[in-house]
Amino acid sequence: MVSQFERNKDMAQELIEQTAHRVGRIASIITGAVIDVTREIGDLVTDGFEMREAAKRARLDEVDPTDRPVT
Repeated sequence: MVSQFERNKDMAQELIEQTAHRVGRIASIITGAVIDVTREIGDLVTDGFEMREAAKRARLDEVDPTDRPVT
């Protein structure tokens, strides 16, 4: 027969294991979200750089269309 102490120990052990498992899954979800957000911010900044370069080329075309840098 299992003592009260052993039952409580088993219950506490199971609770801690399940909690650790859930915390690990939550951490994985958060990690994935941080990766996705970082990627989107990087893409947004890249788009900004490309728009800035396009605007610069457009300004150069207005001044002298033959004086464009070769890309």
